[in-house]
Amino acid sequence: MTRNASIWARIDKLSVVIFLLMIVMGWLNIYAAVYNEEHTRILDMSQRYGKQFVWIIATLVIAVFAVVTDSRFYFFFAYFIYGGLLLLLVLVLFLGKDINGARSWFQIGSLNLQPTEFAKFGTSLALASYLNARRHDLRKLSVFLTATAIFMLPALLIIMQPDMGSAVVFFALFLVLLREGMSPFVFISGVLMVVLFFFTLIFNNLYLNGGLIILAFAAAWFVVRKWKPVLAGILILIVAILAMTLVNKLIFKSMSDERILFVSALLSGAAYSIYFYSRKALQLLVIYLFLIGSLVFVNSVDFTFNHILKPHQKERIEILLGMKSDLHGTGYNVNQSIISIGSGGFAGKGYLQGTQTKFKFVPAQSTDFIFCTVGEEWGFLGSLFVIALYVVLLLRLIMLAERQRSDFSRIYGYCVISILFIHFFVNIGMASGLLPVIGIPLPFFSYGGSALWGFTILLFIFLRLDASRTEYLV
Repeated sequence: MTRNASIWARIDKLSVVIFLLMIVMGWLNIYAAVYNEEHTRILDMSQRYGKQFVWIIATLVIAVFAVVTDSRFYFFFAYFIYGGLLLLLVLVLFLGKDINGARSWFQIGSLNLQPTEFAKFGTSLALASYLNARRHDLRKLSVFLTATAIFMLPALLIIMQPDMGSAVVFFALFLVLLREGMSPFVFISGVLMVVLFFFTLIFNNLYLNGGLIILAFAAAWFVVRKWKPVLAGILILIVAILAMTLVNKLIFKSMSDERILFVSALLSGAAYSIYFYSRKALQLLVIYLFLIGSLVFVNSVDFTFNHILKPHQKERIEILLGMKSDLHGTGYNVNQSIISIGSGGFAGKGYLQGTQTKFKFVPAQSTDFIFCTVGEEWGFLGSLFVIALYVVLLLRLIMLAERQRSDFSRIYGYCVISILFIHFFVNIGMASGLLPVIGIPLPFFSYGGSALWGFTILLFIFLRLDASRTEYLV
C-alpha cells in the first residue's frame, strides 16, 4: 500500500491534468457534434455522448490499473503482450465485423473493439524491449531490419483489413529509431520518397527524371569539387542516351522517353564504375545508387497510384494536390470541415451554436473530424488552446523521456510521443485540408472506446515507468 501511494505521489501531475482536460473537452465536443434536441441529457445512453461517458469512466479505471501494475511487468512481458495483440490482428481478419469495408472490429454484444488501437502500445513495448536488449545499435543492418520488422508486421496486418490510415501511424516509429541512433540518411531517404511520390503525381515524369539526374551531377561536383570527372560523366550519359535512342528506333521502336533515360543512366553508371573503383570514390557511388533508386521509385509510382491505392484514396490525393475538384463527392468532407473551421472566426459561434455542426454538414464529425467542431464553436482561440494542449503534452513527455535512467523506459516514451504526434498532426491536418484524409482519430477527443482506451494505456504505461524511474528494471 505504501509503495503504491509512493507511485501516485511521483506520477507526473501535469500530464495527468492535461489528459483529464482533453477527455472532458472531447466529451463536450462529441455532445456538440451529435447534439439531438430530443435527447438533450448529456448522460443519455442511447446517444454517442452517453456512451462516451461510460467509456471515460472505464478509461479512468484502466489508467489506475496501468499505474498500479508493477513496471517490471511491462518490461518482462513486453513480447508476450506484443504477440497476443498480433494474434488478435490475425483473428480479426477472419472473425471481425466488416464496417465501412474494413474488417477491423470484434463485436462483443453491443460493444465493438478495434485491436489496432491496442496494438500500438504492444508494439511500442516490444520495440523498446528489443532496442534495450541490443543496446540500440541501429547502425548494424540486422538490428535495424529487426527493429523495423517489429512495427512493420502489425502495419502489414492492418493493411490487410484494409485500414491504410491506421497502418500509417506505425511508420511514425521511425522517429524513435532516429532518436536511438539510426542513420539520418535512412530517415532523409524516407522523407525524400514521400516528396518524390507527390512530385511524380504533379510533374511530367520525363522532366522529373531529368531533374533528378541534374541534381545528382550537382551533388557529385559538390563532393569532388572537380569539373573533369563530372563533365566525363555527363559526356558518357549523353553518348548512352544517343545510343539507346538509336537502338530504340532500329529495334524496339516502343520505348518511352522516360525508359530511354532510365536505361541510359544505368548504362552510363556501369561504364563509369571503373572510375568509382579506381579512385575509391565511395561518395560518388552512393550518389549514383541514390539516383538509380530515385529513378526506380519515380517510375514505379504510377503503378502504385493506379493499381494499389483505392479509387477514393487516389481522389483524396488528387484533390489535395489541386489536380481535381470534387466538392460534392470525395472532397465533400474536407470542404465542409474547412468551412466549419473558418466560420468560427476569432472567438467562435458559441457552444452548441455551430450551424455546420447542428445541421450535420460534416460526416464523421464526432470521430475523424471532431476538430472542426472545435473550430466552429470555439473559433481561433479555442483551436489554438487545443493545439497548445497537445504541444505542451508532447513537450512534457519529451522531457520525461529524456530523464529516464532506463533505456527501455526512454525508448517506450519516444514511442508514445511519436504515435501521439502523428495522430495529432495528421488529424488536424486533414480536418484543415492540409493533408489527405486517412481516417485516424484525434487522441482523447474523438468518439470511440477502443481509441480512448488504447491511447490511455499507451500514455499511462509510460507515466508508470516514469514514476518508478529511480528503480532498476533488471
